[in-house]
Amino acid sequence: MDAKDKIIDDEQKMIEEQIQSYSKKIDFYTSEYTIEILAQKVKDNEYTVPDYQREFTWDDIRRSKFIESILIGLPIPFVFFWLNEETGKLEIVDGSQRLRTIEEYLSNKLKLKGLDRLALLNGTHFKDLTIARQRKVLNRSIRGIILSENTDIEARIDLFERINTGSKAANPAEVRRGVLQGPFMDLINDLASLPLMNELAPVSIKQRKERESEELISRFFAYSDGLDDYKDDVSPFIFRYIKKMNDEFEAEPALANSYRMNFEQMLNFVNTNFPNGFKKTRNAKTTPRARFESMAIGSYLAIKTNPELTITEDQAEDILMSPGFLKETRSDGANAKRRLTGRINFIKDALLEI
Repeated sequence: MDAKDKIIDDEQKMIEEQIQSYSKKIDFYTSEYTIEILAQKVKDNEYTVPDYQREFTWDDIRRSKFIESILIGLPIPFVFFWLNEETGKLEIVDGSQRLRTIEEYLSNKLKLKGLDRLALLNGTHFKDLTIARQRKVLNRSIRGIILSENTDIEARIDLFERINTGSKAANPAEVRRGVLQGPFMDLINDLASLPLMNELAPVSIKQRKERESEELISRFFAYSDGLDDYKDDVSPFIFRYIKKMNDEFEAEPALANSYRMNFEQMLNFVNTNFPNGFKKTRNAKTTPRARFESMAIGSYLAIKTNPELTITEDQAEDILMSPGFLKETRSDGANAKRRLTGRINFIKDALLEI
């Protein structure tokens, strides 16, 4: 075997070891449930919907069309659960909107509307079906995938993002809020409610429900504490960081005051020196992530070096309107480590050179 073949063989062994190592983290089994049983368990609160599940946002038409799919026999996606070792209950990983819609329909709380294929059912409830049709609906089965209590937490986070099959996957900030509860996560949630944070970095109503402010703050702390272990893997990187910081805050509660002070000092600097805050324009209603990361972390690192730093409004405009800043904060490849460090260092260097 020549040197080139040996390198290829070694790489193949490493690939196989990586696959086997990750596969051992996943433990699950499948089960079949009738729609009648699923609805009854939802009604009896036998299933729990953790915080990382986004709010129930399906409107009546979307719920009606899901019921229409059941009635005409279209395939229904699997429902994913995780077995909570402490309570013995199944937590709904993906499928809460489907399960709650089923329960509402069978309880006659949902009146169908907006149907095309079964238009004659518009304005009707489950009780309006014939008894024979009701039985067919009740006896229809849906397959459940149950992740066991042995499935390690980081693997579950990965699975939450991969297997979510709703109209929109539960985003990482929602997931972390549910499974990474602790003193550091408490600080993130608290800072997200600061009036100055919401003024300088506004988010839409939809983004607020999806915890966008918490996502911005999580990135601020994770990136400003160092990117040595970052490998262009935003969600896993921030997950590992918050998990570690929860432990550190537990061991040393005084850290909370220090981190809060750093964040608020950064907010005050941006408020004083950048007229539009993190927004592109004065009346903007949302905050681009790349822009926030660049300005927030760059400003934080600059005032760490020079606590007395101030700039004029004209200087701020020159920085933010410069071709260099616009290039560094464009969206393509935004999470690559080179791009991330580039936009952070651009603001830091620009401020320190004034």
